Amino acid sequence: MLNNKFYFMKHKKSGCAPFKIYAIFILWLLFYQSADAQSKQWTVPEFAAAMKNPLAGNAASVNKGRTIYKTQCSPCHGDKGKGDGPAAAALTPKPADHTSNALQAESDGSLFYKISEGRKPMPTFKNTLNENQRWAVINYIRTLPKK
Repeated sequence: MLNNKFYFMKHKKSGCAPFKIYAIFILWLLFYQSADAQSKQWTVPEFAAAMKNPLAGNAASVNKGRTIYKTQCSPCHGDKGKGDGPAAAALTPKPADHTSNALQAESDGSLFYKISEGRKPMPTFKNTLNENQRWAVINYIRTLPKK
């Protein structure tokens, strides 16, 4: 009788096994969907792409943008905007290279929209930075390939 008791204890099926399988499947599905979504082109609405930067790209605006960029953007995008900041290694997809021809070819309105709305892993900045601060960051980003 004692042997039967140990047999059942050793071979008892866990009621949690189906839950664990479903949980793993759901996590895999979420990760797969997220990775797939990030591989797609980030297009912005036409109205946003057509927006014009109200700030002049003068030294004062660029300096203000640089200050904000150093604290808010460089941890991921790097000090020189290459997408190689200290946090970049842990991110998927990798942060954009702000010095690239492709990014520099985007309109100010497009960059404003992307900075404002964010897309994981990039956070949204519309509640963190006011509009003038976001425009100033764009003015600074425009200077990056010249450095």
